[in-house]
Amino acid sequence: MASTAETPTVPADVGRAVIDPKSYGAWDPLLDQFDALRAQTPVAKVVAPADEHEPFWLVSGFDAAMKVSKDNATFLNNPKSAVFTLRVGDMLARSITGGSPHLVESLVAMDAPKHPKLRRLTQDWFMPKNLARLDAEIRKIANEAIDRMLDAGDANGGEGDFMALVAAPYPLHVVMQILGVPAEDEPKMLFLTQQMFGGQDEDMNKSGLKDLPPEQISAIVAGAVAEFERYFAGLAAERRKNPGEDVATVIANATVDGEPMSDRDTAGYYIITASAGHDTTSASSAGAALALARDPDLFARAKADRSLLPGIVEEAIRWTTPVQHFMRTAAADTEIAGQKIAAGDWLMINYVAANHDPAQFPNPRAFDPTRPANRHLAFGAGSHQCLGLHLARLEMRILLDVLLDRVESLELAGEPRRVNSTFVGGFKALPMRWKAV
Repeated sequence: MASTAETPTVPADVGRAVIDPKSYGAWDPLLDQFDALRAQTPVAKVVAPADEHEPFWLVSGFDAAMKVSKDNATFLNNPKSAVFTLRVGDMLARSITGGSPHLVESLVAMDAPKHPKLRRLTQDWFMPKNLARLDAEIRKIANEAIDRMLDAGDANGGEGDFMALVAAPYPLHVVMQILGVPAEDEPKMLFLTQQMFGGQDEDMNKSGLKDLPPEQISAIVAGAVAEFERYFAGLAAERRKNPGEDVATVIANATVDGEPMSDRDTAGYYIITASAGHDTTSASSAGAALALARDPDLFARAKADRSLLPGIVEEAIRWTTPVQHFMRTAAADTEIAGQKIAAGDWLMINYVAANHDPAQFPNPRAFDPTRPANRHLAFGAGSHQCLGLHLARLEMRILLDVLLDRVESLELAGEPRRVNSTFVGGFKALPMRWKAV
């Protein structure tokens, strides 16, 4: 650990790893680095080589991450990018938006008083009491997903990519049904989401090119955002003419302080609902399936006792941690874990590191669905806690229930491949072999 007289500084190799998408694709070596760093200080400064990015505080300890997440008055989302970006990406975003660091003006880029006003517009939609009426429809979609998987085999079983067959299309279809996007447009939504969140990965950004320079990655992400905006402008116009019972109608016709939402806010609301609403659940669902495939005893116990499913779901969300970080900007001088933070400082809440803190989660790399208090940070905390957390849990529980009903055994058929991404992670390939009931 390098340091000045008062400021602990992250070693250069760790600092590079934290912002390198390939580190998250490799996973375990990065967790090793977090363990070594966290043991010395849960909050330390990352200084950019050659001024590639603004220096930031890396928050890797669970308690420190929870404190930053919950203190939404001191640690703000809006002044600087809420997602890590290099200076070239920040410059591109500001040039496109006319000065804002946020390509998408969504809930994750807002602070009070604006944030709670916009969040309330759809909050009731995603509460358990409202989601309960969707149970039968979600179960139908889950069965269709497992049909697709089983159709890839024969009476003796089958083999295929669980991500492509089940984990990616299932939550996508659920969210698009809620949002009101026609089924024929779902492939476009998946494609654009993967470009926007997986722009750093050649398989996800569809370029087929490895090691793209930062400016090209930023351009791919910006292009996906622009295409999303064009699509949802059309959907909003249609729902204003022909309102329905879906979330698209709520967003299109929403008013804040008696005035319609701006076009930029409306587009941002659609984009965050459409993209974050399925990509993260896809990752966690794949994580749960991977754990079941690796542990035949757990698979057998869950098949016999479905009361284990809530624990499996919660552990899969922690263990996978699909949203890997968010950035915050200090509004005032403060202190975290003994480190003095100055007003204007940029901080990274690294949820991967926090969710693998052994002080909070004994043996954190083990998949343990019986953890007595699985108080993870995969959904964030405070006023920015994930709006769709209840939907994600419901979708995962139903999918696992249907899977266990219809599959006799599940095992890996090859090595899982993780997404190379600093922001939204998970799996891009999960080869599975199964036998139907």
